[in-house]
Amino acid sequence: MNLTKAVITAAGRAQRGLPLQTLVDRDGVEKRALEIILEEAAAAGAEEVCLVVAPGDEATYRAAAGSRGPRLHFAVQKEPLGYGHALLMAREFVGGQPFLHLVSDHLYISRGPTRSAKQVADAARAEGCSVSAVQPTRETVLPLYGAVGGRRVARRADLYEVTHVLEKPTPSEAEQVLAVPGLRAGFYLCFFGIHVLTPGVMDLLAEAFAARPAGPLDLSSSLAELARRERHLALEVAGQRYNIGVKYGLLTAQLALALDGVDREKILAQIVDLQAQRG
Repeated sequence: MNLTKAVITAAGRAQRGLPLQTLVDRDGVEKRALEIILEEAAAAGAEEVCLVVAPGDEATYRAAAGSRGPRLHFAVQKEPLGYGHALLMAREFVGGQPFLHLVSDHLYISRGPTRSAKQVADAARAEGCSVSAVQPTRETVLPLYGAVGGRRVARRADLYEVTHVLEKPTPSEAEQVLAVPGLRAGFYLCFFGIHVLTPGVMDLLAEAFAARPAGPLDLSSSLAELARRERHLALEVAGQRYNIGVKYGLLTAQLALALDGVDREKILAQIVDLQAQRG
């Protein structure tokens, strides 16, 4: 699998400002969230990156990308027709090649030296198929994520053959079709915000968009069909995702970056001081 392209979706009207937020990265340098996400893609081997944005956002995002800005490609989602439709806007950029896909409102901290996106890319290159990053997630937050059901790959504790995909399932739906043997009770494999996808997913999105009666186009339905047509794996990433679009999401992500970086001891001391002041 020759994996050199990445697509980052950033066209959501409610989330379009999130990648522009400034955080202090693990190296102690202030960066926009977009820069941190682009570094994640580059570490996975992405040489070309396409940002899917809302109309008029190209210049703002190019500036926010820092030194990587001049090399970015852009695809514009003119109408808010859903996550799947946003990804479909990058079909020409993908050009019949497999690609790495990341969302723009998540940041990642890996456990160990290998970044989260690289873990997924390495698995896709080794297995020669689509791989979606997942994380065991409490059922109480299922309304925030797509989720998968499947079975473990033989002799692998972190890899699953995907058999079902549901977008933001209810706990009852998840219990019926997404239960995975070996996971703790009340936990399901939810998407992590990173995928490596074969170009066939673009064909499925185009088919779904042409056939849709109304409403937004999601990605999960096409991933479910992808799993029926070809091999689709889910990798339990050694790391943690941080959704910066939820309440206290930016704060939690900033703390995670700080505690994983060069300022760890300083931040820990400040947290202890704050706790002491609260009595």
